[in-house]
Amino acid sequence: MLPADTLLLFALAAFIMVMSPGPNMVYLISRSLSQGKEAGIVSLFGVICGFLFHIVMVSFGLTAIFFAVPYAYITVKILGVGYLLFLAYKAVRSKQNNLFSADSTLKKDSKVRLFHTGFLTNVLNPKMAVFYLSFFPQFIKPEYGSVLAQSFQLGIVQVLISFSVNFLIVIFAARMSVWLSRNPSWARFQRWFMASVLTGLAVKMAFAKAK
Repeated sequence: MLPADTLLLFALAAFIMVMSPGPNMVYLISRSLSQGKEAGIVSLFGVICGFLFHIVMVSFGLTAIFFAVPYAYITVKILGVGYLLFLAYKAVRSKQNNLFSADSTLKKDSKVRLFHTGFLTNVLNPKMAVFYLSFFPQFIKPEYGSVLAQSFQLGIVQVLISFSVNFLIVIFAARMSVWLSRNPSWARFQRWFMASVLTGLAVKMAFAKAK
């Protein structure tokens, strides 16, 4: 079992990560603007199921790798450092100011299709799997017990935070999109703040001593 301070640190990192706009957030805002709150919530459940898919796949994958390959834990963490620094660089270099410029002209879809599209939007995004594979090993330590159990712990925390944040985004999508479009300084702050957090996590992982 992971200690409380590790879970709290992960929760903070997960919250900051979910605040970084991506395909899932843009899709949820688009659906909320074009088809209403209910459509946004149905789409959100599809996205969350996509998160669960990635978490299960990555959790079993990390467990298999750590048991099958000597020093795999250190290798995965080193690769994770590079990926997180790359994400930080991309965050700073992004020139997009209106991060919430969603398409409000989407056609009306059934609830089944909304859920299905939300699910596939997440599952078919290969960056999600790479993200989990680089992010989880920062907080997982073999001395804490089962790698699989730790992965699921982190996954549950991440899903709860993602659902809560995205649920609020769905509810207030229209107001948020208008406010953010009128405040481009927020976009710049968000990018640099995101880059700072990612760099800090990468440094923490790079200098963490194996026990």
